[in-house]
Amino acid sequence: MARTINARELHDALYGTGEIALIDVRPEAVFGANHILLAANIPLGLLELRMADLVPRLSVSVVLCDGGEGLAELAAQRLADLGYTDLSILEGGVNAWGAAGLELFSGLYVPSKAFGEYVEHEYETPSVSAEELHQMMEQGEDMVVLDSRPMGEFTMMNIPTGIDMPGAELVYRVQEAAPDPETTIVVNCAGRTRSIIGAQSLINAGVPNKVVALRNGTMGWHLAGYQLEHGNMRPPPAVSPEGGDLARQRSRAAADRFGVRRADANMLQGWRSESADRTLYVLDVRTIEEFEAGHIAGSRHAPGGQLVQSTDSFMATHRARVVLVDPEFVRAEMSASWLRQLGWEEVYVLESGLDGQNLEKGSRASVLLGDLPSVDLVSPEEAKRNIEAGAAFIDLTRSLDHRDNHPEGARWGKRETLDHDLKTIGAAEAVLTAADPRLATLAAGDLADSGIHCLVIDGGSRAWESAGLPMAAGMGAPLAPLDDVFMRPYDKNAGKAEMERRMNAYLTWEVGLVDQIGRAGGISFQSYRT
Repeated sequence: MARTINARELHDALYGTGEIALIDVRPEAVFGANHILLAANIPLGLLELRMADLVPRLSVSVVLCDGGEGLAELAAQRLADLGYTDLSILEGGVNAWGAAGLELFSGLYVPSKAFGEYVEHEYETPSVSAEELHQMMEQGEDMVVLDSRPMGEFTMMNIPTGIDMPGAELVYRVQEAAPDPETTIVVNCAGRTRSIIGAQSLINAGVPNKVVALRNGTMGWHLAGYQLEHGNMRPPPAVSPEGGDLARQRSRAAADRFGVRRADANMLQGWRSESADRTLYVLDVRTIEEFEAGHIAGSRHAPGGQLVQSTDSFMATHRARVVLVDPEFVRAEMSASWLRQLGWEEVYVLESGLDGQNLEKGSRASVLLGDLPSVDLVSPEEAKRNIEAGAAFIDLTRSLDHRDNHPEGARWGKRETLDHDLKTIGAAEAVLTAADPRLATLAAGDLADSGIHCLVIDGGSRAWESAGLPMAAGMGAPLAPLDDVFMRPYDKNAGKAEMERRMNAYLTWEVGLVDQIGRAGGISFQSYRT
């Protein structure tokens, strides 16, 4: 049975010494509007799919919170059934936290974004405006633009001439893109955080070039009236043997400066044996291609730049042990240097790399908590026949992904409200699908006693598309409120004026974080300024 904990007790535990995971189980958009800074968001409908990765130790202290609408109680019962033994519920939800005089925050990945603002302020990271960068281009200055976002974001929009070089790849690959120390390096992202962290990474590593961040990133470029490029795939250059040696020298110097610790295979094995009593995260910070070519069994892919940018989406247990893996060391050492400053004291680089480890190949799905229920699985063709006979067709995929591509005829829905929503439209039978078929299976299991006959497409939406059945885009007529995604300014379908208003509001919010985190309920960071 879950206990209750009041806001002040939670505050003391969050800023204490023991391991603790604070999980907000509301939909992402609701969480993004108003939440406790150190909370990680795992919506109720995704608990079984995300909890084991983010909170792997069943005996850790877990505090659940919501907005007072009862979701935390439902989550507590589900997690107790799945084996978690130390569960508490925040009395009064996040509103009680605010009523206790503690700060509430909007946005996603706020600790990391606030950290970016802190870094710029503390280290005086140099930057240029969009207007200054445009003038540098017009004058033909010897320069290179490095985009520190993942390729998916780069393809969506990029600064002209930019090369994609995500986060932790910068120190590893910069010498290949800018071998001449006289070349100016401009680092950008969509907004501010990854521009600042990327530029400061190069500075911390002792890169001799002039390095600057692009102030306000692609949003700032657009707001200044300049054109972005779209649809490009401009990957970073391969690393030469000489370049790799230079990168390792630089990252080792930075790691030593920031007190990064190292672990060997024997230490890792010992920590694995203690994982029932001490949380252990083993994160591979290389590219997805390298990870899928061979990674330590049980490790997760967490590309270094994104790990620093959105730490709470990879690790929800505070004060856990963290082991970063990169046989080349550069990306692990640079990522560890930032995690140390973010407050993760027990972060280690695995100095033995992949040697002596049990390796796996291919992609890795999130660990499922518990067993999947027994449901009626059908082929895409059989599903289509049932849909044509009148069954409701529901896609439980993330709404933004549904908007981009989904089985034709499917309405978007979400697991948490599916029983109510199907009954509202009078459905006697439903065909369920999702990008992750396990989600559709879990949802069908929820409805086992609802009186609604549920069929699940075997293999999910990918199987439907592979069978040659038609796909579509757009939101159509959603079955539930679109609150599963906290949208970025450029995610929403809006006119130019409205999108630019949202961009300006976002950038103003981001800059303001450095002051907001200083209030009660905020956070402080470790400075290593010399």
